[in-house]
Amino acid sequence: MDIVEFFQQSAGKWFSQRTSHHLAFKQSESGKSDIVIEMMAKDDPAVVQLCQQYEVDPALALCGARVTWNGTMEWDEEKHTGSTVLVPIADPDKPNEGKLLRDQGYAEKASVAGRYVVGEDQALTLITEYETMYSEERLWFASPNLRLRTSILKRFGGFSMASFCSEIRMGVTQAADTQASSSASSATSAS
Repeated sequence: MDIVEFFQQSAGKWFSQRTSHHLAFKQSESGKSDIVIEMMAKDDPAVVQLCQQYEVDPALALCGARVTWNGTMEWDEEKHTGSTVLVPIADPDKPNEGKLLRDQGYAEKASVAGRYVVGEDQALTLITEYETMYSEERLWFASPNLRLRTSILKRFGGFSMASFCSEIRMGVTQAADTQASSSASSATSAS
């Protein structure tokens, strides 16, 4: 599986349950959110704009994905909503590794480029270094409709948070329906 296949398999509507451990406070909290992941064409204006922002040739974009979330955490009970565009750019020497451009980071709201690695075990690891912290997420599919995710967020000077999420697919997005239909049409016309 490569990064594009991982994104395609992730497209859809998900319900996520998270448990986060705040190590400095020796406390944990739970949260839940609805996540929508939509595939975007390589020539989508948002994908092209993000590449230009990072001074990367848009022709190098493998694909694009828009991730939108809406959730709550136990401590503050406030709504946590947002959206980000992700664009993977493969390393020419290592096809399963590369840069991951984001128009908004998860730990900080600024634009940030991280790294990705798709392992032989089909898991996707995302590594992002911010000015004051380091984030590492690992995502994998236990089944086509169950995705698992672990993450650590480390402030320079020590770990600050570790999380585990289970994400259950609740349906496909309209874009995923369209993509599935066109894939099925292509397969039918090819046979």
